[in-house]
Amino acid sequence: MGSVVREIAIDAPADRAWAVVGDFVDGPPRMSDGAFVDSRLVEPGVRALTFADGTVVRERLVTRDESARRIVFAWVGDGVAHDNTSMQVIADGADRCRLIWIHDTLPDELTGWLADAMDRLTPVFQRALRG
Repeated sequence: MGSVVREIAIDAPADRAWAVVGDFVDGPPRMSDGAFVDSRLVEPGVRALTFADGTVVRERLVTRDESARRIVFAWVGDGVAHDNTSMQVIADGADRCRLIWIHDTLPDELTGWLADAMDRLTPVFQRALRG
C-alpha cells in the first residue's frame, strides 16, 4: 500500500482551522480556493466532490473525532482498491496549528499522482485556513 504524508503549518488557531477541515461537506471548497468547486451529500455519509477540472469523486466519511480534531474519509470506486485519508489539526500555540494529512491507497501507482496533488494543495490550504 502506498502512503503519502504531508505536515502543513497553518497561521491560525487550531479551532478555527478545524471548523473548516472537520466540515465533511462544506469544508473542501472552503479550504481549496477553487480547486474543489462543489461538495454535496449524495447519500448518508457519502459526498460527491467536484474538482475544478470537472472530475467528480465519491468519498465516504469513515470517522470524525471532534476532541482529536481528526477526520477520516475514503475514496470509493473508480478502480481504487483501497483508500484512506486522514486530516488532523494539532494546536501549536495559541495562534498556530499543524495539519497532518495522510493518504493511504492501493494500487501503489496512485501515490505519485496523489503526492503531486497534495503538494499543489498544501500552499492553497495554508492560505485558505489562515483566514
